[in-house]
Amino acid sequence: MGKFVNNIEEFFKFCSENEVKFIDFRFTDLKGMWHHVTYNIKAVNKDLLANGMPFDGSSIDAWQPIHKSDMILKPDVPTAFLDPFTADSTIIVICDVYDIYENQMYEKCPRSIAKKAVEYLAEANIGDVAYFGPENEFFIFDDVKIIDSVNESYFKVDCEDGEWNDAKNYEGGNIGHRARLKGGYFPVAPIDNGVDIRAEMMQVLEQVGLEVTLGHHEVAQGQHEIGIVFGDLIEASDNVQKLKYVIKMVAHLNGKSATFMPKPLYGDNGSGMHVHQSIWKNGKNLFYKQGEYGNLSDIARWYIGGIFKHARALAAFTNPSTNSYKRLIPGFEAPSILTYSSQNRSASCRIPYGAGEKATRVEMRFPDSTACPYLAFSAMLMAGLDGIKNKYEPIGPMDDDLFELSLDEIRDRDIPQMPHTLRGSLEALIRYNDFLRPVFTKKMIDTYQHYKFSTQVWPYEARPTPFEFKTMYSC
Repeated sequence: MGKFVNNIEEFFKFCSENEVKFIDFRFTDLKGMWHHVTYNIKAVNKDLLANGMPFDGSSIDAWQPIHKSDMILKPDVPTAFLDPFTADSTIIVICDVYDIYENQMYEKCPRSIAKKAVEYLAEANIGDVAYFGPENEFFIFDDVKIIDSVNESYFKVDCEDGEWNDAKNYEGGNIGHRARLKGGYFPVAPIDNGVDIRAEMMQVLEQVGLEVTLGHHEVAQGQHEIGIVFGDLIEASDNVQKLKYVIKMVAHLNGKSATFMPKPLYGDNGSGMHVHQSIWKNGKNLFYKQGEYGNLSDIARWYIGGIFKHARALAAFTNPSTNSYKRLIPGFEAPSILTYSSQNRSASCRIPYGAGEKATRVEMRFPDSTACPYLAFSAMLMAGLDGIKNKYEPIGPMDDDLFELSLDEIRDRDIPQMPHTLRGSLEALIRYNDFLRPVFTKKMIDTYQHYKFSTQVWPYEARPTPFEFKTMYSC
């Protein structure tokens, strides 16, 4: 799969061959959400694609003030792909954001930050490419109800394969075959009732240029995963945006609702975004050294050490929602203990089994899909490069089942942990962000942490919950 066009000339030829009527220009905000503006193809020429389109940056959360609102969308033409969901032939082009006031790529544009991270990798003279392979887990629900008001707080999600529906009356009868709590990993149909919808998702993902490897039911009820091939930092980030769009839309068109929310179900596994990473130079994998533990080189080990050293601040980008920390609880395949291990899924960093240089990589298991992929991958790269520069040694390897350790045992063995709340990660980011500063500006970091406090932390902390009523109302 891969690119459909390489330059502007090929772009217009591709549009003509596919009778394209509209061009949809898309860009990513600080939350990782896609925004778009659609142009009639008659209004788009080579100059517009080369110079960009104006838009209002003040209408995007935490971006520009209204008196400096004019910004430019710069299309990255080789990212173009046909939208598989529109009634009229439409081509999507991913864009970067340009700051006309500073005459440079916008410091709050996540994709522009990712490009700066790639440049920094080369300038650091460590490697020439960083590969990222995210695994985005997700849930598919049949019904979602939400109330969030002054005197009432409520949510209810439902899916046919949830065990809570064992006694529900269905037209035609109750099928009875369901994955039980934490029992959904790899069952065949009829327990796995997502075979057809995942197959449809996998085929549409191929249509938009992603190379799909596998699909399966995950551990939790209603939970799924579709695997795609890794790419460089920018490509991998673009692919996450495309994957989330396709999965949500295919579910929507089938009368269902897909979510990448980390922990929508209490007591069952949550959804992560495990991220496989490696750095290469001149076609050689710098993370590989045969015969060492997990075939890891010193560079790979120091890279892990850098991520662990900065993990608490890093979590503000890799786990950027209050819901993220409901997933990071030992015992649900969501490791919060900062050590590494070969093939051990209870460690925050797993060294996957693989033979030879090409397969050697590290897998960070704590991130989730509420992360903006451009920011999360860039931040992990910067932390890892800082680890290589300073030769930080991570704690480990530890091959025990870390989920069996008590909190006292974790403390006695002096094993660091991920932060337990979004507030904790943001406060760490405020205190320790020098490792990011070659790529993330002070203004961007300040804006980001203020935005997360005001839209996530403070509203969350101010709300009473049903659990609080259940446990404290009669006190």
